This record gives sequence, structure tokens and C-alpha cells, in this order.
Amino acid sequence: RRDLYEVLGVPATATAAQIKTAYYEQSFRYHPDRNAGSAAAAARFAAVSEAYQVLGSAALRRKYDRGLLSAEDLRDPPKPSGRPPAASTTASSSPPPPPRSPASSRRGASPPPFDFDAFYRAHYGEQLERERELRARREQLRLRREAAAAEGRFRYLTDLSVGLLLFLGFALLYSL
Repeated sequence: RRDLYEVLGVPATATAAQIKTAYYEQSFRYHPDRNAGSAAAAARFAAVSEAYQVLGSAALRRKYDRGLLSAEDLRDPPKPSGRPPAASTTASSSPPPPPRSPASSRRGASPPPFDFDAFYRAHYGEQLERERELRARREQLRLRREAAAAEGRFRYLTDLSVGLLLFLGFALLYSL
């Protein structure tokens, strides 16, 4: 098997955010819907998904780093915290949700479309903020340069006017 860090293209010291970013970039690039008919892209997408399944989970990543990850761990990935496992719920603790009929689900409201803007802000928000601050600094610098250039032109005209007045004053005194 290949090194999962190599599959995602991140170092072994990568943070969870770096792993997530690398996964999203590669999953978009190699997704079968974007590369219809490409077996290589489908295989790469499967490898990237498997790597993220392991490296995206703190528990599985620790096991992988120690060399203790088994095939059973991949079959039963850890459940999100805060939810009891499905096998431990009993009928007496909480009633199961009512089954949905296919007819009522078709008549109801359709699920909202994917909000790509919210996704992009959530994953690239820090980078967007840095770029926004950089643009604001560049704009302030441009305004300062323009103000300095305008002040320089005004100062030049003032100095030229004073020099011309002095010259005319001396010329007037010399002619008397």
C-alpha cells in the first residue's frame, strides 16, 4: 500500500485543516463526475477518499501513524462524538423516527441546493481574509503615493512662483 500522506500530498506533520484542504482540492480534481469515463481518475478519487477516511479521523490517524491500523478499523469507522452507536440504542429509550412515505417526500419541499459560497468561505476563509487585508493595504499605499505626488507638484509650483516673484522684484529694483 502507498503512504496515505503521499496520496493526499501532505507531510506527516500536516494539521487537520491542511489534510482537509488537500482532500477537497484533490476530490474536486479527480471526482468521477468531472472526469467521466476516466478509470485513472476514478482510482485516484477512491485512493484520496480512503486516505482522507483514515487521516481525517484523529483516532484512525493515530493508529495509522503507529502502524496499528487494521482492515476492521476501516470497516467500522469511529462514529461522530455526541451520538450513541446504532447498536446501543434500544426501543425503550427513544422511539424510532416514523418512516417516510415516498409520496409525501416527493410532494414536500426539495432539499436546498448546495451552497458553494458557504463551503468556500468555511474552507478558505482565512485566505480570503488575508487577501482582503492585502488589497486594503495596497489601496492605502496607492492613495498615499497619489497624495504625495500631488503635494510635490503643488510644492514645485509654489517654489517656482516665489522664485519668479523674487526675480521680478530684483528686476524692478535694478531698473529704478
